[in-house]
Amino acid sequence: MSRSWRPLDGVLLFDKPLELSSNIALQKVRRLFQAEKAGHTGTLDPLATGLLPICFGEATKFSLALLDADKTYRASVRLGQTTSTGDAEGEVTSSHEVNLDEARVQQVLRQFTGEIEQLPPMHSALKHQGKPLYEYIRKGETVEREIRKVVIHEIHLERFEGNELIMTVRCSKGTYIRTLAEDIGQALGCGAHLFGLRRTAISQFSIEHAHTFAQLEAMDSTERDACLLPVDCMLQELPSLELDTVQVARMAQGQRLGMDLALPDGKVRLYDQGVFIGLGELSGRRLAPSRLLASVAKNAAQRDETPA
Repeated sequence: MSRSWRPLDGVLLFDKPLELSSNIALQKVRRLFQAEKAGHTGTLDPLATGLLPICFGEATKFSLALLDADKTYRASVRLGQTTSTGDAEGEVTSSHEVNLDEARVQQVLRQFTGEIEQLPPMHSALKHQGKPLYEYIRKGETVEREIRKVVIHEIHLERFEGNELIMTVRCSKGTYIRTLAEDIGQALGCGAHLFGLRRTAISQFSIEHAHTFAQLEAMDSTERDACLLPVDCMLQELPSLELDTVQVARMAQGQRLGMDLALPDGKVRLYDQGVFIGLGELSGRRLAPSRLLASVAKNAAQRDETPA
């Protein structure tokens, strides 16, 4: 019997478990919700757990907002050992005695706040000529990578004991916590690798409000659907604008509107009678459609066909 897929729009805050790739987690959740279309908002390694927002239907059009957002991680770092992959999956490549106090650790952590440079690891999903880097390393090949700049907004030392430290890191998109752990170990003079990682926040979304697969599986379909956040939840940092019926119809036709607004240039959330319809791009006094929901043109056409 074939599965019956259904149109579904919204955002689920999912708590990805250990040893499950982001894509497999996405497909499991999609099947559970029987959603026609779904996508996630940023890959987590199989050995990482935590917040993985999953977008359904129209929400996938706006997932870039979370891909570009700041993220927060709780990282467990083992000092005194380096590995071939920078994490617990790899083979130990060197071992050193750990003789540090907390003051020294705090001093080094402060050196890694602000804008820093990172060399993306070979064991990553970063693509080179259309293929992820980890495919090259599996063949014994190494690819020359460019150093990239990222921003570490904050590092908070949660615990330091023996050869283990646990830290919370709030950082910009594109930050490799595995590389950060290795670089911290090098700065401490003893080497280090990442042996645990949990994403606890993306932008304003927290792991505290996420759902595990077991929790979702125990719900009926009505309860599961109630877990979904509205499509525009990812866009709350943008200014909003209410349009009238005529303006909505013109936007649906791809027309620009002349507007006299006290808003800065850039993206604007658009609403029709309080209902989110998509994004507009404001430039000077002109408002152009940027990305609208598929239902906007359909609803506008239905209004035109309705007898006066």
